[in-house]
Amino acid sequence: MRIAVLAGGIGGARFLLGVRAWAAAHDAEVTAIVNVGDDVTMHGLRICPDLDSIMYTLGGGNDTERGWGRAGESWRVKEELAAYGAGPDWFGLGDKDIATHLVRTRMLTAGVPLSAVTARLNERWQPGVTMLPATDQRVETHAICSGQAVHFQEWWIRHRAEIPTESFVFTGAAEARPAPGVLDALASADVILVAPSNPVVSIAPILAVPGIREALRGRRVVGISPIIGGSPVRGMADKCLAVLGVPVTAEAVGGLYADFLTAWLIDSGDTASIEGVKVVNAPLWMTDEAATVAMVEAAVRC
Repeated sequence: MRIAVLAGGIGGARFLLGVRAWAAAHDAEVTAIVNVGDDVTMHGLRICPDLDSIMYTLGGGNDTERGWGRAGESWRVKEELAAYGAGPDWFGLGDKDIATHLVRTRMLTAGVPLSAVTARLNERWQPGVTMLPATDQRVETHAICSGQAVHFQEWWIRHRAEIPTESFVFTGAAEARPAPGVLDALASADVILVAPSNPVVSIAPILAVPGIREALRGRRVVGISPIIGGSPVRGMADKCLAVLGVPVTAEAVGGLYADFLTAWLIDSGDTASIEGVKVVNAPLWMTDEAATVAMVEAAVRC
């Protein structure tokens, strides 16, 4: 059996732990198609937060208390940069994390595409799934605030999503194309899962790459709601949805995917009705790996 997963963020990483465990028990192959809209260049280094969060989480090197970054991290370079007054001071890179970005940036500068760089980094971490960036081209999410474009990382980390925001744009998406292997993974999958990631800034940038959304239509696609009881499972999806004028409900988020969904998995206490989409209730709190595996089982059975 082949499974493809659209994923991004910490929620996507935690969900993939369950997908990997389920796949191991059922002799299935997993390909994760990962958001690159969060990617940013800081201090001359190319940083891919979602690719790294998934890689570290599946590779056993993530900081489980913070939920992001490396376990046992140190911050001497950050401290030295601050001593020089070298900003931005709102975005911190740990010393171990910098090594990943140095390797990536060196390879990208040499002309190696991001998908090949990702495969090289994964040789160390052995995540147990095939990880593919949605595209090798540079796509970045920006918030439009009072007519000015603010990179998503600055909007999210520095401003905490508290500044008036008119819309989100995915710069570079219109000219991008799916990374090698992405369309093949979608075409050959027995089931495609949409992880319970932020629908606006984790999943939407993947869908904005020409050819990906079209490749989902007519396939068996099961989405898992990131909204439980009218609130996001984690993060600030509610603030992102508010910018779009979309209600913070499982039904409304499912509606964003309605053109390609076969089934929509929502929490046991929620309700939803989406024309042409089978709605299934199941416990969706990812309290531990066993609970997440049960979610995956419910999704695969839809």
